[in-house]
Amino acid sequence: MVDDREYLRLEKERDLYLGLLRLNAESNPEPFLETALALIVETSGAQQGYLEVFNQDGGEARWWRAAGCSEEDVEHIRRLVSRGIIAEAVASGEVVMTPSALLDPRFKERASVQRSKIDAVLCAPIGADTPLGVLYLLRQDRPGVFDSDELARAKLFTRHLAPLVEKLFTELGRSEDDPTRPFRAQISANSVVGKSRAVAALLEEVAALAKLDVGVLIMGETGTGKTQIGRVIHENSSRSAYPLVEVNCAAIPEQLLESELFGAMPGSHATAVKRREGKVAAAQGGTLVLDEIGELALGSQAKLLQLLQDKEYFPLGAARSVSANVRVIATTNVDLKQAVADGTFRKDLYYRLQIVSFRVPSIRERPEDLPLLAAHFCERAQQNHGFSGLTLSPGAVRALTSAEWPGNIRELSHTIEAAAIRAASRGLHQIDAEHLFPETAHGAPEAQSLTFQEETRRFQAELVRRALDATEWNVSATARQLDLTRAHLYNLIKTFGISRR
Repeated sequence: MVDDREYLRLEKERDLYLGLLRLNAESNPEPFLETALALIVETSGAQQGYLEVFNQDGGEARWWRAAGCSEEDVEHIRRLVSRGIIAEAVASGEVVMTPSALLDPRFKERASVQRSKIDAVLCAPIGADTPLGVLYLLRQDRPGVFDSDELARAKLFTRHLAPLVEKLFTELGRSEDDPTRPFRAQISANSVVGKSRAVAALLEEVAALAKLDVGVLIMGETGTGKTQIGRVIHENSSRSAYPLVEVNCAAIPEQLLESELFGAMPGSHATAVKRREGKVAAAQGGTLVLDEIGELALGSQAKLLQLLQDKEYFPLGAARSVSANVRVIATTNVDLKQAVADGTFRKDLYYRLQIVSFRVPSIRERPEDLPLLAAHFCERAQQNHGFSGLTLSPGAVRALTSAEWPGNIRELSHTIEAAAIRAASRGLHQIDAEHLFPETAHGAPEAQSLTFQEETRRFQAELVRRALDATEWNVSATARQLDLTRAHLYNLIKTFGISRR
């Protein structure tokens, strides 16, 4: 026979499951949070409750609700979201409880704890890997920690709440404005992955000039995808039916560059036994992309200037000029203005190129796009190598977002491709952080000479640890000090395994 206490426990558990089923039908965040918080407060034996869902790309509160709390209580609890017990729960991904914050050595010295006379507290992250939010329950009516049944219900609640919150984010994401959407409607740019404002600004530039038959200078750091943007411009131009020809100015020896670009007549040099067509002629009617134009020798720059100004060029050894019907798109990771000052780049060519110019953002300027880029490159690696079923684990995504990418998208792509090969060769279906960064994996032998990546990660870990200690683990203050979002800081804490001393 079931006794009264067991019956009450089963009744509360039933109510919790029924409430979670009702939550699954909600698509509006406000009633979703109201119902969720009322449900857990009622079934957990708490007097006060606070539920917060983080902004996915910023880490600050996106939505929150409080129950049984005065305005002063809410203000105090919201301050705690970034420090102490709540920071510990979110950083560790584990439930944190204390029978009495007033007596707990971790919290008793805090003035806010003394003023509010906080006793039994239960704090649980929503989603253990990358926290989506936090549940904070407080009881002051009787001493002692929340009992095992109440703890089990809180864990059950947050475990089932996490996918519901993710579903809510997904549904809202479909209806909310994507800043790139207006420009994607104007041009075809499926190869440009990202929804950040930086990508939206880039696509706005591309959409504005793709139809214009003018030369373009694309600037940006190494590996940001400048040549890819050149292809997008060509594909959306009136020349898209004609050839797109790419020339890497840095990869061709200076003595061969002129003949590569403009072609050569028979007898113009030792190996020219017949007329050779150059890249300009191959791109006739279409687009010529000159990658890393800052690497051109001064002599070749003069020839290129003539092509841009007069739409004519002389093949090597030719007595007559040839008409050119090409659009020239140049890319560079060099500061051409400084190169002009240094005398390594022609001023007249620089002014001719920069009439229409823009810059491709680095990964640092679009960190919110990194998970999308990672998923894209994971899928591409599988297509290239015949794999299937590979995904990136939450820990792998955290490791990617906390790493430095001096080589930008190119480095990210190569890292994920290598990780996919490592994981697939072991018969795994998930890429973990150890596959991305094997040199820093637990148990890996110490490298004799640390890579730039490893040195950077170690520096980051120590910097974050010192900053947290200096602010007594006030996560918001530390994030402001380091110029990071709170979500990014939590990811760093988890990735580097930093714990409070």
